[in-house]
Amino acid sequence: MPNRRTSYYSSRRHTQMNRNYNSVSYVSSVKLGPITHTVLVALMITVLGLIYLTQATKATSYDYAASAVDGKIAEMTTQKGDLEVENARLTALQTIKQSTVAAAMTSPSDTTYVNQ
Repeated sequence: MPNRRTSYYSSRRHTQMNRNYNSVSYVSSVKLGPITHTVLVALMITVLGLIYLTQATKATSYDYAASAVDGKIAEMTTQKGDLEVENARLTALQTIKQSTVAAAMTSPSDTTYVNQ
């Protein structure tokens, strides 16, 4: 494979030299046609579109995760309500009076109150 140069430089010494100007200009020897430019622009637009779509999908996936957490919160809230009702039922006075522990208790023989 022969060694080909894809770029060359030309000196600008024939023009007037000014301060802070490059004295060498690089020019590519590879030329692109209008079809190649169109294909490159289409590829860049496609890549940018794909980047946009990935960002939009991330936002949607966060929305699904948030709605799943909201569903769990609602389910646990109803479960908490059910447990509060069951707790109230179990601690009701009639249930306590009919328990074996309450039946084994005795009434106090003498009750005194302290007045201050």
